[in-house]
Amino acid sequence: MRLIKTVFLLLVLIGCKPKKVTPIVPDSTSLKNGMMVLCEGLFQQNNSAISWVDFSTGISDDLFFTNKTNRLLGDTGNDIQTYGGKIYVVVNVSSTIEVLEKSTGIPIQQISMMNNGISKQPRSITFYGSNAFVTCFDGFVDVIDTVSLTVTKRISVGANPEGLSVSNDKLYVANSGGLNSPNVDSTVSVISLTTFQEIKKITVGKNPGSVEVDSHGDVYVISRGNYSTIPSRMVKIDSHTDLVSNTFAFDAGGIEKMGEDFLISYYNYATSTSNIAIFNTVSELITNSNLIDNTQFTTLFGVQFRASNSKIYCFDAMGYSNTGYVRVFSSTGIYETSYHVGLNPSKIIFYD
Repeated sequence: MRLIKTVFLLLVLIGCKPKKVTPIVPDSTSLKNGMMVLCEGLFQQNNSAISWVDFSTGISDDLFFTNKTNRLLGDTGNDIQTYGGKIYVVVNVSSTIEVLEKSTGIPIQQISMMNNGISKQPRSITFYGSNAFVTCFDGFVDVIDTVSLTVTKRISVGANPEGLSVSNDKLYVANSGGLNSPNVDSTVSVISLTTFQEIKKITVGKNPGSVEVDSHGDVYVISRGNYSTIPSRMVKIDSHTDLVSNTFAFDAGGIEKMGEDFLISYYNYATSTSNIAIFNTVSELITNSNLIDNTQFTTLFGVQFRASNSKIYCFDAMGYSNTGYVRVFSSTGIYETSYHVGLNPSKIIFYD
């Protein structure tokens, strides 16, 4: 029913002749005891959304963003992060970044991510000091001042950069080259956060995507291979030497930090099966190879850990074309509950 409502709204907005839209007065009620879920939608369908889930009732409002703004979020929402009292929503195909007030979800500004009329295709965002850093598929990392909310600099990196993370005053950027398949990239760009210049490229393996930093400052990258003959592997970079110190032999598709551990998620495209393992960053060993297994999901689309309650939130895309679920587990992998949300859920902002 939620998907039908969303599609109906989209058709109405596209089919009608342009007309003056009466601005709505956003609800300024403070958000609490819930979660804001970014739902990517489908590529070129303009149906990304933000679902608001009220924990006290379990009810999801899949038109949360539209009700706040009187417009749609856009096409392919890839990332949502909070920093300095604001929420930043990265919308890839629409080439925008929506900035919201964290306490209420009221929009502050939409940042256009176009370069001389050409889409930069922003992908992921992270923060350091007074700046946000956004990977763009056109081969750059954009620097955004978090006060003025303007792009102040573009840093050239590799092809189609995706994940990024900060360690030891440096920014590590995974250059996937995914749009050039089969001639993908295989490097991580290292950017000095003093000079805002690329200082090195590290070869980590084909098609790097996710980047995570452990509690000791070391950097881990998922090199996804080619989804067939070259397997997806996790690679460790020593952030002091900026050299690869280990490549792990197990399958890995995503990394999520959980204290001294990582939750390693993996979806097998050949068998349509998935699982979540625990990797200890001190021993550098898998300590539980099947914390949460394939029987708990239809289509595992990602994992997020909430430290405040030690719960694991797993995204079930339900075959990618149906509205999805956020499935909640204890830190020991015991299923607790599920929340029905929008299409292809992938990231969460939590509210106490």
